[in-house]
Amino acid sequence: MAPDMLGHGNAAKPHDVEAYNYPAVENHVLSQLPEAPVDAVGYSAGAALVLTLAAENPKRFGRIVVGGIGASSLRSGGSAIVDALEGRGDPDDLHAMHFKSLAETEGNDPVALTAFIKRQRKTLDADLLSRITSPVLFVIGDQDFAAPAEPLAELIDDSTVLTLRGVDHHGLPKAFPFLEKGLDFIGAAPF
Repeated sequence: MAPDMLGHGNAAKPHDVEAYNYPAVENHVLSQLPEAPVDAVGYSAGAALVLTLAAENPKRFGRIVVGGIGASSLRSGGSAIVDALEGRGDPDDLHAMHFKSLAETEGNDPVALTAFIKRQRKTLDADLLSRITSPVLFVIGDQDFAAPAEPLAELIDDSTVLTLRGVDHHGLPKAFPFLEKGLDFIGAAPF
């Protein structure tokens, strides 16, 4: 089961920023999870969401794998992506331009994704992350703008970091070690 966040996939895609403000996105995903503990995998914004949910609802989560999230999550961000989505972007900002091209693919709604990025969200900080009781595997590429992951992992008692050489933010979901080690970590490896 992989619930979509508001503004993504098959979920509703409102254009109003307030529709995404904390805790709307979190409640939307949490309402789709079973009451029994689940293992979870999240990438980028989905990783931040999983960590937030696990901190606020520790009994609902087992093992957790998060990718594409690191020290940059401790700071506010997203303005370069918003600028790109709204046509004011720097064409030399490859990350923002790549995100813009993904947002404009069929089935996506750039206006909804812009509202999602602008939303008020829970800050990933020491207080929040220290409440996570689940084992967590952080996977990040050494070329990822979000790297390093260690500053986040150090705030969670039972966490491990796997850094993949030569992998950037957008390449991580396709990186075999992310898939292999992630599935192995949650006990779902197909072998």
